[in-house]
Amino acid sequence: MTEVWLNGVLLAAEAARIAPDDRGLLLGDGLFETLRVSGGRPLRLDRHLARLRAGAEILALPVPLDDPGLAAAMDALLARRGLSEASLRLTLSRGPGPRGLLPPAEPTPTLLITAAPLPPPLPPARVVMAQGTRRNEHSPLSRIKSLSYLDGVLARQEAARRGADDALLLNTAGRIAEASAANLFLRLDDALVTPPVSEGPLPGVLRAAVLEAFPVVERPVTVEDLLLAEEAFLTSSLGVRPVIAIDGQPVGDGRPGVVATRLAAAL
Repeated sequence: MTEVWLNGVLLAAEAARIAPDDRGLLLGDGLFETLRVSGGRPLRLDRHLARLRAGAEILALPVPLDDPGLAAAMDALLARRGLSEASLRLTLSRGPGPRGLLPPAEPTPTLLITAAPLPPPLPPARVVMAQGTRRNEHSPLSRIKSLSYLDGVLARQEAARRGADDALLLNTAGRIAEASAANLFLRLDDALVTPPVSEGPLPGVLRAAVLEAFPVVERPVTVEDLLLAEEAFLTSSLGVRPVIAIDGQPVGDGRPGVVATRLAAAL
């Protein structure tokens, strides 16, 4: 039986209930974090919780537990599930509320934590440029992991229709922002380049780790840069994924690059 942690209680997933007037369900009013677990411990937990709290501050959304309390809840679920290599998801919504957009003055947040065995590594990605949606770099939502993730959903659906593994999203200025659920890095003239947060990508946790551990140039990235890249790869909390083709054109020699391979081992 699969257990989840919901509002302070470990219970069978089949018994978990979300209120029909929960604003996360009705309006996407909330946040989430996905964490990789290795050796029974969530990786980069402090960074994930810092991003969660930064997003909660933007939304004026209370977080019902302090960081040690959140860590204890995750540990309890992992222990109950017997998972040491896993993917954890923490979902926080504003909880039940009356009809309409204005949140209740004193919300009762819903906090759900789920865990699953770590999926196998993904193969190198063939990506396309999304045509049906763009990333709005001017919105504060571009900087938080909102429950409303429909731009990513639309982009991933488009990629599937076009026979690709993922899609890259342009921002409103026509420059590269990110993939549907990952940050993009390029190797150009032997330098690592990635779009700055001001261009619309989510400030990814593994992205931040790469920026701290390796020399990376943060600058706007154009479609033309993609054509010149010697290497490209995506980063998310679950790992590093090489990109070997964009819109049917090979990246570099069409094989996973050396930097992505080294990063995957180092991080």
